Amino acid sequence: MQPDRTPKSRTSKRTYDDSPDTAESFSRIAALPDGPERAALCQEVVCAWMPMAVRLARRFRYRGESAEDLTQVAQLGLVKAVSRFDPSLGNAFPSFAIPTILGEVKRHFRDELWVVHVPRRVQELRGQVRSADHELSATRGGTISAVHEIATHTGLTEAEVRLGQGALEAYTTWSLDAVPGHPTDGHPLTDTLGDIEPDFDLIVNREALRPLLRALPDREREILYMRFFCEMTQACIGARLGVSQMHVSRLITRTCARLHAQVMAEPRAFRKAS
Repeated sequence: MQPDRTPKSRTSKRTYDDSPDTAESFSRIAALPDGPERAALCQEVVCAWMPMAVRLARRFRYRGESAEDLTQVAQLGLVKAVSRFDPSLGNAFPSFAIPTILGEVKRHFRDELWVVHVPRRVQELRGQVRSADHELSATRGGTISAVHEIATHTGLTEAEVRLGQGALEAYTTWSLDAVPGHPTDGHPLTDTLGDIEPDFDLIVNREALRPLLRALPDREREILYMRFFCEMTQACIGARLGVSQMHVSRLITRTCARLHAQVMAEPRAFRKAS
């Protein structure tokens, strides 16, 4: 008798060795009330299916999250699947657990890993643009897709495509010490940041004082002008005005104190008026 040499189908369904037979355990869980015995049995089933959760978590590696964190999130999804599974519906546990676990991992990426807050709609656009770009690139040997090509492929507008592209790198940020480009001839990002311009404060102070100086009495304004703009001594100012140096000193101190109080009070007055 000749052996059967019929080739096996190349489209046969792939099987995994992480699918234990826990049908009886799920039936017992469904029959038990809440309590220590039910919790212990659920824990036993979770441990039995843990390799499947680890395998599903590996699908999301190289996306900016550590393997340990991904595994923990997948295990959390497995716990939820075990606690919610109803064997009376007649479905196999993997058909319920896999979407639950994958949904938990995707939710983790959506809610926890964005560096900046990104609206839900923009997150959805990011996923559509990313998938469309991969599909188009695969058909053309890795060529980068243009905005209008992605828009035609997805049915989105070009503005929506650009919005989704802008969120593609929102999961991660660069350190200010990073050196873009070639490390040997590049410069850290800190070198591209400008310093605080000290003269900005001088401009702000002058503009704040300008109307207050105009409102001063002529004599006080003249004294400040001679002292701070002409750099005259108090003695010279007193001699010109026919008053003592001490009187000039008191006038300057009093006027400057009043100007300072008015400048500091302006923000509060502005807030009350607005």
